[in-house]
Amino acid sequence: MKILVLHGPNLNLLGTREPGLYGRETLKDINEAIGKLAGELGVSVECRQSNMEGELVTWIQEAVGHYQGVVMNPAAYTHTSVALRDAVLAVGIPFIEVHLSNIHTRESFRRRSFLAPVAVGQISGFGMTSYLLGLRAVVAVLQQKPAR
Repeated sequence: MKILVLHGPNLNLLGTREPGLYGRETLKDINEAIGKLAGELGVSVECRQSNMEGELVTWIQEAVGHYQGVVMNPAAYTHTSVALRDAVLAVGIPFIEVHLSNIHTRESFRRRSFLAPVAVGQISGFGMTSYLLGLRAVVAVLQQKPAR
């Protein structure tokens, strides 16, 4: 089982970007924790980050036939990207939306997610643990899904 983990814009700045909100862990720390958990769960993961919406869309499209699930923190694109929503719908791969902060307790414009309605589920507010819960969730969903 292969899982694609996508990090959206500005997540490359983790550790220094608003640490009171996003924590002190770096993206490298998060990817290492994801990799460790993947090993424990017996799955493989590939982690990618981009600040470009189109690149994220392309990676989602290219996931077909290579990955069985996607865990993604769309970051700011959560609230703006119809393109990411359409890509997730087009590929039909189970998708879990994750966020480091609780988007529902932040500014009103951050409370709306274009992606949540097409996700299996959304996990937010647990810092780095949101990603680990997201990985566990997508694996659980895939293990329950009948083989084609």
